[in-house]
Amino acid sequence: MNGSASLARGVAPAPVGTLHARTVTGDLRAPPRPGLTVRFGRGDGPEVDLGVGEHDLMVSRHHGELTYRDRTWWLRNTGRQLLRLPRGRMMHTSTEPVPLAPGYTPLFVRGSGYREHLVELYVTGHDDLGPVSRRRADTVPPKRWPLSDEERLLLVVLGQEYLLYEESPRPLTYLRAAKQLAFLRPDELWGERRIEYRIEAVRRRLHDSGFPYPLLHDTSMGRPSDNSLLHNLLRGLVESTTLVPPDLGLMDDEPDR
Repeated sequence: MNGSASLARGVAPAPVGTLHARTVTGDLRAPPRPGLTVRFGRGDGPEVDLGVGEHDLMVSRHHGELTYRDRTWWLRNTGRQLLRLPRGRMMHTSTEPVPLAPGYTPLFVRGSGYREHLVELYVTGHDDLGPVSRRRADTVPPKRWPLSDEERLLLVVLGQEYLLYEESPRPLTYLRAAKQLAFLRPDELWGERRIEYRIEAVRRRLHDSGFPYPLLHDTSMGRPSDNSLLHNLLRGLVESTTLVPPDLGLMDDEPDR
């Protein structure tokens, strides 16, 4: 660790800006002292302050570090493998340091094969005692998004691969969805235009409700394809368990047909 201060361990109340870091094999707490640097990686002893991926040779001995300056902890990648932050953000050794926001930030170090090593980071904010045990607290349910019966059926048809939890799922095309809906609901008029209209209405409604992924075109960044927005919609609905595998039963042909 760079600087004269030592790392304090434990879960006692800490001042604003205190860094809590934890891996499978260790944890530490670092005070918000300007110039203080906390290093993590596969190394041992004075080389790093927090071990991660000790048995994985794809992890660098000194893989990353966090430095406190300008009242903020700044994360930098110093290893050969990428670091992954929330929302798929990647960091290379050439990437500029990233500031950590108050609260929890999971950090993943790419390892060998399919291995990813988790570094849990928590920066204490105002009126915050830091990470505390909540083993007896009630579980917070995922936020589920309201859908009408017709919207649910349409999204289940479009998102079959997502509900089967396939690798790299993609939405069904509007043309194929229209053909399947015509079979399931022969008394209703389903076409590509109607499907497009209904999906756009759902995207707009959920966007206004704080959906976690982009659902509308951002004209300032260029126009993404509707397919990418539909992917975001289906991904968010499945991750929130708004849509679940038993919903695939909606596509079962009715017995009297």
